[in-house]
Amino acid sequence: MTMTSTHRTVEHSDIPGRETMIQRARDMIPRLIERAERQADHRRILPETMTEMVEAGLFRVLQPKRWGGYELDPGTFAEVQFALSEGDASVGWVYGVVGVHSWHLALFDDRAAQDVWGSDSSVLIGSPYAPGTARPVDDGYIFNGRWKFSSGSEYCGWTFLGGIVDPEKTAGRPFLEADYRTFLLPRQDYEIVDTWHVNGLKGTGSHDIIVKDMFVPAYRTLDFRDVWKRETPGQTINANPLYKLPFVQVFHRAVSNASIGALQGMLNAFLEYGAKRVGAMGMATVDDPDALLAAAAAASGIDEMKLVLHRNFDLMAARAENGESISQAEALQFRYQCSSVPDRCLDLARALYKASGSGGVYTDRSIGRYYNDLMVAAQHGSNNGAGYGRVWGKKMFGLDIVDAGV
Repeated sequence: MTMTSTHRTVEHSDIPGRETMIQRARDMIPRLIERAERQADHRRILPETMTEMVEAGLFRVLQPKRWGGYELDPGTFAEVQFALSEGDASVGWVYGVVGVHSWHLALFDDRAAQDVWGSDSSVLIGSPYAPGTARPVDDGYIFNGRWKFSSGSEYCGWTFLGGIVDPEKTAGRPFLEADYRTFLLPRQDYEIVDTWHVNGLKGTGSHDIIVKDMFVPAYRTLDFRDVWKRETPGQTINANPLYKLPFVQVFHRAVSNASIGALQGMLNAFLEYGAKRVGAMGMATVDDPDALLAAAAAASGIDEMKLVLHRNFDLMAARAENGESISQAEALQFRYQCSSVPDRCLDLARALYKASGSGGVYTDRSIGRYYNDLMVAAQHGSNNGAGYGRVWGKKMFGLDIVDAGV
């Protein structure tokens, strides 16, 4: 799918503000709800949905101004993602994992951005990152691998893929010592394999990617050791402190945010259904103490999780403005507060689903769809709240954390 656009630096007067971008996303919610079942049936985001998001400029939120973007902030990006996920979690998921790549590309050598956006600044980039293997050659690498879970890949002209250079040389050593890189490849250099037959987030089209013996020039790779140090080639050109924020904190929020929006969508559907429901034994939902508590807990949880996200990003932005970093203890805390979101949302959703009774299972009420989406979102490897909580706990006890990856 090609979206035409001209390459130009966006002037300040042309940049929509935070509230405008959020409202554009919120305006889509009724249409996303109406399309949700069709998108699930098609196992992909419908073309009209992608066109709306592109035309609304939603994918430009974190994109550099030099390449037609708005250079807004992760808090705005999150609120847009919440809104889209409230309508359809699959749309919010794809927006998060595709939209954050505009921020990621800003860390690369500027020649990579020229390759992607030089003639069309609306081109989208997919992923995933589970590692393939790379062999050094003159001026680049020969790259191979198969990757699962490439959400929204059918709409992307390029993809990021994770890979380890000469993995046998660092086998058994800490991850941060490996030459782990992100490789950037154009659509003609990889195959998309239709594998996405799942029970939730059906509309994300998260198919497999295969690469066989493709050459990737060195400037289209990004060494994660430079990412951890915040000394990437792109950060010297894209000087906005936005691009000095910790990679893990920005990227993994894009994976957990959809759950907050989906829980809000489920709560909306539950309240609409429950306002009129009378159970088989004659009790109205509005008189059911379990239903009332489930609704209150979900609403409070959503509020708390959003407040924590904005507080954390505000603190990180203030540090970046001053050329400072967050401490390891703060990074571990924030990482846990990010990765624990999907499990917490799922727990709150489970109470809503139970309180909806047998009538809640019907597809025309959408309660079950949101619940299934939340279950699948919580399965993502980045959303490992328990694992990151244990690491943060070690730090609180004063133990050394060597390979935190935060």
